[in-house]
Amino acid sequence: MACRRTRSGTLRAPSKMRPMSYGQGGPQSQWDPWKPHSQQPWSSGDDDGTPDWAALAEASESRNKRRKLLFIGGGAVATVAIGTAVAMAVVSANSSDNANGTPTNLPASASVPSGSATPSFAPTSAPPPLNPKDFISSAKKDTAPLSADSLFPGTQLTMGDTVYKKGATDDTTKCATAANGTLPKILDANRCTRLIRATYTNGGGIAITVGVAVFDDQAQAAKVKAQAAKKAVVRSLPGKGIGNFCDSAVCLTTTNAVGRYVYFTTGGFLNGKDVTNKDTKVFRVGDDLQQFTFNQIYRRGQSQASAAANR
Repeated sequence: MACRRTRSGTLRAPSKMRPMSYGQGGPQSQWDPWKPHSQQPWSSGDDDGTPDWAALAEASESRNKRRKLLFIGGGAVATVAIGTAVAMAVVSANSSDNANGTPTNLPASASVPSGSATPSFAPTSAPPPLNPKDFISSAKKDTAPLSADSLFPGTQLTMGDTVYKKGATDDTTKCATAANGTLPKILDANRCTRLIRATYTNGGGIAITVGVAVFDDQAQAAKVKAQAAKKAVVRSLPGKGIGNFCDSAVCLTTTNAVGRYVYFTTGGFLNGKDVTNKDTKVFRVGDDLQQFTFNQIYRRGQSQASAAANR
């Protein structure tokens, strides 16, 4: 018979163990493998109190197997529980978002601007620029200060490579007194309100007087220009270093108009010589003074148009 090692370490022969009752009635107490060792109903009699180690080992092995299965099953249950909890959390989150309308609480798609859309703006157009001529064509709009100094500023002017020295100036409301030939009558008939004159010399023996007649509107000025085409002369104006000229000699005369202004020139030689078609220098001086006068009148319209646009 095989020997077994006891807890004390000595070897001894196994003793007989009373047979155990499994599910049978009777006075005998049943051994329960799940109870602690101290609570087992060990029988007395021939037994020396030593338990049946083979039976205990078998019961322990059976208990370990059962626990392992339960542990694996528990893990499966735990896994399932965790999966269920995650699923419930997802369902709960979706339910919460749906309760608020849309997951991100964005406004309706109709009010969400498209990132690729090009913004559109109502067509606009800038007002047309003001026309300077409108301001110099009527006394109602042409209200800027006007004088001989504003029309003919400074002591000289330069046109191209020629410098013209300014002589005497004159400003009168009695237009006829500053005119010769048929011009006095024409000025009076068309109600000239002012005649401003200035004389320039090129330093080469030629002098020219520029006269600017002022009217209430453009229509009057245009009428005077047409009527003064022949034998209408503005008087030459000597003074300030410039002697008499064009008193009896043949001189160059011109007439032109812009807006409500008609401007005249009378020019010739200071020595009293008659001007002929071959005297290109006199014609050049006349052209320069006409261009300068036109520029001054038109610049007057530009400044008033600019001031009105900025108001």
